[in-house]
Amino acid sequence: MTDPQARLAELISRLRERGYRLTPQRMAVLKVLASSERHPSVEQIYEQVRADFPTTSLATIYKTVTLLKQVGEVLELGFSDDSSRYDGHKPYPHPHLICIQCRDIVDPDIGTLGELRQEVAKSTGYRIVNHRLDFFGICPQCQEKEVQNSKRSFGGHYSAVSAGSPDAAAGPAELNTVDQKPPA
Repeated sequence: MTDPQARLAELISRLRERGYRLTPQRMAVLKVLASSERHPSVEQIYEQVRADFPTTSLATIYKTVTLLKQVGEVLELGFSDDSSRYDGHKPYPHPHLICIQCRDIVDPDIGTLGELRQEVAKSTGYRIVNHRLDFFGICPQCQEKEVQNSKRSFGGHYSAVSAGSPDAAAGPAELNTVDQKPPA
């Protein structure tokens, strides 16, 4: 995990090196991206910045995020519903865990991706220019909500089947997963 203060200083330095102005609103966007582990959307960044700068426009946030993308200081995670989330901590390709229920995004600590990229390039002859690796699932908090909902639905009776246990038949917690799509 990158230290938020160090990452903020790095973002400021990179923009200054390129001659960009550091307005108070732009600084607020940088602070949100440097300190957020949640991969916020532009709208979420806007809500946080607006708390301190009520006259800030959504366009200002979009322009700042676009600038940071152009200079390689933020990673955009685009989804099929045309929504995007942004990673200001790690502006380079890395794996993500994405909850299909609450849309939370987490960066797992996996150290072997560099080897995988090299192996894919070597075995296919491709020159890999970029990659994205996302794992979709249900986060522990949403799993716990499922357990609580199952307990209420079954009058307090709870079993491995209703928990969606891997060694049990498909229980109530698993029945809807066929129709669920990863967050777009």
